[in-house]
Amino acid sequence: MEHIVDPVADWIFDAAVIDVSEKGTVETLPLTDEDWTRVERGAMILAESANLLKMPRTMVPPGDESLKKEPGGPELTPAEIEAKIKKDPALWAKHADGLRQVAIESLAVIKSRDAQALFDVGDRIDKACESCHLEYWYPGDKKAVLEDQQKRVTYDKPKK
Repeated sequence: MEHIVDPVADWIFDAAVIDVSEKGTVETLPLTDEDWTRVERGAMILAESANLLKMPRTMVPPGDESLKKEPGGPELTPAEIEAKIKKDPALWAKHADGLRQVAIESLAVIKSRDAQALFDVGDRIDKACESCHLEYWYPGDKKAVLEDQQKRVTYDKPKK
């Protein structure tokens, strides 16, 4: 996740951004062939990384400091995550397949060079990630996260 999925998902997320601050609104969109190629590569790698997620393995390499986490915190330990996956591998595969599907769907948006549609597809990728995280990474925060989602302000650019 930390070295493949998260960084390449950012290639998509960061390609279409609206930053609203006291200084005004700044919109970032892919404009050049190079920009679009980077977003396309991110989508392809993200789709393939979903296949990697389904390969049986330990969740964290031996010697990783995160293995020292104690059970009972807001986040599950690697051992707890691994146990949940082993208990219901079909649910884990369903989440990985959901990520793969939306990453593949994003390729149509990228090929059409529809910069505005990147906001929507980025949101769908985020939802695929978040639904899995709420199951396997921080399930104890599920109620609070879902309540927070209902309170968030969204921005829809006025249609011309």
